Parts: sequence; C-alpha cells; structure tokens
Amino acid sequence: MHTQAATAFVAIIVGSRSDLEVVQKAAALLDQLGVPSELRVLSAHRAPDLLEDYVSGAIERGAKVFICAAGLAAHLPGVVASKTTLPVIGLPMAGNLAGGLDALLSIVQMPKGVPVATVGVGVAENAALLAAQMLGLADERIARAVADHRAEARRQIADDPANRG
Repeated sequence: MHTQAATAFVAIIVGSRSDLEVVQKAAALLDQLGVPSELRVLSAHRAPDLLEDYVSGAIERGAKVFICAAGLAAHLPGVVASKTTLPVIGLPMAGNLAGGLDALLSIVQMPKGVPVATVGVGVAENAALLAAQMLGLADERIARAVADHRAEARRQIADDPANRG
C-alpha cells in the first residue's frame, strides 16, 4: 500500500478508527489487484481542515479515486466529493439505525451536482472493485487484474461440490 508521486492510487478515508477492520478489506483487495492505495482516518466533523488538506494533497500526489467509509451522519463521502471532481465511492458503515440504513441513505441521497457512487453497507470489497474498475479504464494491467479476479470467483463457484451433479 505504498504510493509514489505520479502513480495513480486510491485514497481510502475512514471517519472513525472503529471502522478500520472493515475498510482494511478494501485495502487488502486493492493490494491483491496491484492497485496502490493509502488509508487515512479523518473526520469530516472533528477535523475538517485536516481532511481538506489530505484530499488536496492526495490529488497532487496522484489519487484518482476516493473511497470514503462513514456511518451515522455519514457526511465524509459528500464532503470529499464537494472538494474534488474525481470519483468518490461511499462505503456506508453499520451504525445505530437498522444496521447502517441511516448511513446508506445519507450517502446515496447526495444533492444534484455532487455525485457519490455508493456500495452496500460494509461491503468494502465492492468499493475496492469499483475503484479498480474505474482505474482500469486507463490502465490495462488493472483491468486485467479485475477480470482475473472475476474469473477466479466464477471458478470457485463452478468447482464447489454443491454445483456438481
């Protein structure tokens, strides 16, 4: 998960340390796909200036996609989207209301003009795959890694003894 200047990477931001275990699944899958990433814990509410500094700095260093994980009020993805025209993927986290429904609705219901792509509650792997697919539009190596990942998933299903008959 190291990045170099001028190397496209995915910037992963989580609003709370308590969500790190889930978000690390996205970082691990990106690493498996050969996609560089960075992971930071930055709150849109408690440290907005640090968040803004990180977003602008990450863009200058080559970030091309942001994954933002947030629960409860779930403002983080929207705040990041308001600071960049790069793609932002919102990863709603399970919270106090209906297993994360509050976060899901907060992220998916962004106002017109500030879109945030949204994946399922706590489904960090889908956030990673979507980010890799976006980067794969300009990088054939990443596109091939995503295709290989999907092919492996199909093989595992086909090889499952329950599917033999």
